[in-house]
Amino acid sequence: MTLLEQWKGLAYDESVGKDKLQRFWASYFQEEKDIYAQLLKNPDETVRGTVKELAERYQVSLMTMTGFLDGINESLVEPNPIEEMGEDTQVSLGFDKERLYKNMVAAEADWLYGLAEWQDIFDEATRKALYREQKASTTIVKEAKVYPNDPCPCGSGKKYKKCCGKPSKETVS
Repeated sequence: MTLLEQWKGLAYDESVGKDKLQRFWASYFQEEKDIYAQLLKNPDETVRGTVKELAERYQVSLMTMTGFLDGINESLVEPNPIEEMGEDTQVSLGFDKERLYKNMVAAEADWLYGLAEWQDIFDEATRKALYREQKASTTIVKEAKVYPNDPCPCGSGKKYKKCCGKPSKETVS
């Protein structure tokens, strides 16, 4: 069984009960926050090592590091082979700063995109712009519906029903 399969089995095991699962995630989120705080202090440094070495470096369990690697993978410049990684797999934590910030916003992880370390990376205006950009990218905008008596959007000046909205002869018969 791969590390990722073990992590998912542990992190999403509803048989342990809701309270125990909530405590597990609360603990994980705190450890995740601590790792990100350390990574963001030197955002241009690419941290490398085996999964086991990184777990030891950040003083977390192998499973916590596996969950962390799963979470950060989409934000990395070069994704890690998380599907088949073992504890001796070499991994890299070289992340794209903008992508990481936006992914934290997308995950609604305010405890991560609100970390003080971001202030040294992006100024407030940039953080707000990235936040808005991410939120706008997931907003569905419906086109305004054109009703039969509205002016035709083609600009002819006719009503829509007498212009582009007029049924063609093929659809009438």
